[in-house]
Amino acid sequence: MEQYKIDFIKFMIDSNVLTFGDFTTKSGRKTPFFINAGNYKTGEQLKKLGEFYATAIKENYGDFDILFGPAYKGIPLSVTTAIALNEVGMNVSYCSNRKELKDHGDKGILLGSKLADKQKVLIIEDVTTAGTSIYETMPILKAQADVDVMGLIISVNRMEKGQGEQTALVELEEKFGFKTCAIVTMEEVVDYLYNREIDGQVIIDDNMKKSIEAYYEIYGAK
Repeated sequence: MEQYKIDFIKFMIDSNVLTFGDFTTKSGRKTPFFINAGNYKTGEQLKKLGEFYATAIKENYGDFDILFGPAYKGIPLSVTTAIALNEVGMNVSYCSNRKELKDHGDKGILLGSKLADKQKVLIIEDVTTAGTSIYETMPILKAQADVDVMGLIISVNRMEKGQGEQTALVELEEKFGFKTCAIVTMEEVVDYLYNREIDGQVIIDDNMKKSIEAYYEIYGAK
């Protein structure tokens, strides 16, 4: 596994973003792990987060024009990652959408850069379980301009069923014809953390690993 992936797993744990226990997702799934990107709160954390995204983007995508972060969590992600990309020689613009249409001042639904025909757009998200926000985002983008959405980058691929039997990322690739990738997958997370001490504590022991495996027996993608 690449070093930046290992560093990102440790970073998520240190930031209390990746936790293990008993949780219930919005969709009602009982899950033994939870990813809460809202726990990236400090300037230092956001700077590092943008750098991890930038590394994964440089590794997986070519040149593009706009980094689009769907409201609301995608807004800070697009900003910090655009800054990090600039530090490694990629000067791209950021763009996000508002949840409500603004009718005064800077009118419209977009924040940041405006969109123009033929621009290459990369969407940035934290995690994608069923892909709902992307299905909502694509019509917004296409309503603004005839842009070329070239892909989706997320932090963690949960590797669960999306709307069908495949992962949400595979479903999105087939639906929209773009490339998807994640900084890490949950398989990589489990492989690295299993029976490994982090700050003197084993986070994924035999019992937790069994819980995760049982979860994927039900919700894992084919």
